[in-house]
Amino acid sequence: MVIEIPELFDASEAREIRNALENADWSDGRATAGHRAARVKENEQLALDHPLARQLADRVLARLAQTPLFIAAALPARVLQPRFSRYDGRGHYGNHVDNAIFPIPGTGDHLRSDVSSTLFLSDPEDYEGGELVIEDMFGTHTAKLPAGHLIVYPGSSLHRVMPVTRGTRLVSFFWTQSFVASPEKRRLMFELDGAIQSVATDHPEHASVDTLTQVYHNLLRQWSAT
Repeated sequence: MVIEIPELFDASEAREIRNALENADWSDGRATAGHRAARVKENEQLALDHPLARQLADRVLARLAQTPLFIAAALPARVLQPRFSRYDGRGHYGNHVDNAIFPIPGTGDHLRSDVSSTLFLSDPEDYEGGELVIEDMFGTHTAKLPAGHLIVYPGSSLHRVMPVTRGTRLVSFFWTQSFVASPEKRRLMFELDGAIQSVATDHPEHASVDTLTQVYHNLLRQWSAT
């Protein structure tokens, strides 16, 4: 399931974040890639312990917690600290699948990467290339979204970033461990949640709203892992 979340940040907020990143201290992105991914990765990343990285990551996490569409799509149990990357000068990231398990910095704990997310911070007209291409059971999806928009997709999917041939592509990316590990079951929960919202809007007093809500939470109770 690939879901676009428009305006996680509005255009002015995205520009503010982008301006803060333009003069940051970037490092080779291959340092954080797995063995195979490092062979096809050419970009720069902001170090996780950089003060700006922490500040902006906290801002992204706070906004996610206030975004119902993200919560409905990801059913987040835990979200790994968002990271920031820069692509220019033909920067790219070839076909790869994200690591299944990530260590949580500063702890002895780990997170399972059920859901991957990319937050676009550069305006599409400011760079050429740089499309995110996602391959899942429903086909191939290509995304190059307006600044401030977020795309959410299964962590199990094969995906790539096409070469940037002009300008600079700035993004934030992160992984979520979902209460529901199965992408198929998450999709069903998302569709059921949307149906409940539609019925509740059109027929707020209808008894089926309570019945559907009961089904939703009982499925979540059965399928969730805490």
